[in-house]
Amino acid sequence: MKLYVQPGDGVMPLVEAINNAKKSVEIVIFRFDRTEVEKALASAVSRGVFVHALIAYTNRGGERNLRKLEMRLLAAGVTVARSADDLARYHGKFMIIDRRELYVLAFNFTYLDIEHSRSFGVVTSNSELVQEAVKLFEADIKRQPYVAAVPAFVVSPVNARKELSAFLKGAKKSLLIYDPEVSDTAMIRLLEERAKAGVEVKILGRMSRKSSKLDWHKLGSMRLHTRTILRDGNQGFVGSQSLREIELGARREVGVIFHDEKIVSRMSKIFLEDWEAIARAKEATAATEAEPAAKLAKKIAKAVAKDLPPVGPVLEVMVKEVVGERVDVDMDSTEFEESVKDAVKEAVREAVRDVVEEVVAQNGNGAAKVAEPK
Repeated sequence: MKLYVQPGDGVMPLVEAINNAKKSVEIVIFRFDRTEVEKALASAVSRGVFVHALIAYTNRGGERNLRKLEMRLLAAGVTVARSADDLARYHGKFMIIDRRELYVLAFNFTYLDIEHSRSFGVVTSNSELVQEAVKLFEADIKRQPYVAAVPAFVVSPVNARKELSAFLKGAKKSLLIYDPEVSDTAMIRLLEERAKAGVEVKILGRMSRKSSKLDWHKLGSMRLHTRTILRDGNQGFVGSQSLREIELGARREVGVIFHDEKIVSRMSKIFLEDWEAIARAKEATAATEAEPAAKLAKKIAKAVAKDLPPVGPVLEVMVKEVVGERVDVDMDSTEFEESVKDAVKEAVREAVRDVVEEVVAQNGNGAAKVAEPK
């Protein structure tokens, strides 16, 4: 098995795979703007390789480009099929070379996904997985039902919920998850159960609701475009389906579960580096924001104390009510006024600093703005 890491590995390994094809290239396309891949497909046709492309019937905002791509590929001699429109979206991305090698990708064939997003792809020559991918490809180009037969080949909406649920339930030590949106209620409950059982659960991406049992952060350093789960340091899942209801039950999504300690170890190292980078960024943000927050708090506290009305006369009245008119009470009103103002300033300063720091933390990016007193 081989691993692609984006950004970093770029598009050339995919181009080389197509260039090395001897008999056939079967490719599923959802988004596409890499001319290198398009030229490689055309070149493969010219040397006698059978190239078959299954193109999504639509994607958000890009249907016109998909139709243009169809026409260019047809003109180059590529056999083109369009996915059916019975599912909410045809979002899977994979490629089969010579029916011997399967490429399962979490990224599209686009500049944005490959050059500027955290994503992964895996390559396997496991014959069972390759043949199952061929079966899915043929079913979808003929618009016929697909019946899953290999648990490790994860296809939405056919077996994804079942297989990914089982994969999560099997975690004993750790689950490291990249996911742009974790929102499926049953999956969140399952993750919480694993965490309660002592499994370390870390999520880079976004969750639709708060959970005190799960530790998650947005991947702030770059765009996130992978659905990846790493389990117990020795098993992994890479695919196109997030842990959300529509991607598990109403769209065509494709992924693969694999057991390869070397690859999982490398992916885990990348995950933890991304995780630690977020922690460092948050610490830097907190340090950067702490000083302005303290200055603002001090300024507001000073302004409030300055505008305080005299409290000495009020104190004299209150003391006389307590000890009686006949008792002579000796008070240094100036000292008392200063003591009260100092106490007020300290209380206001603490309250303002807490509010500012809370707003900054909620924004998560240092973008909070609090108007200073005029």
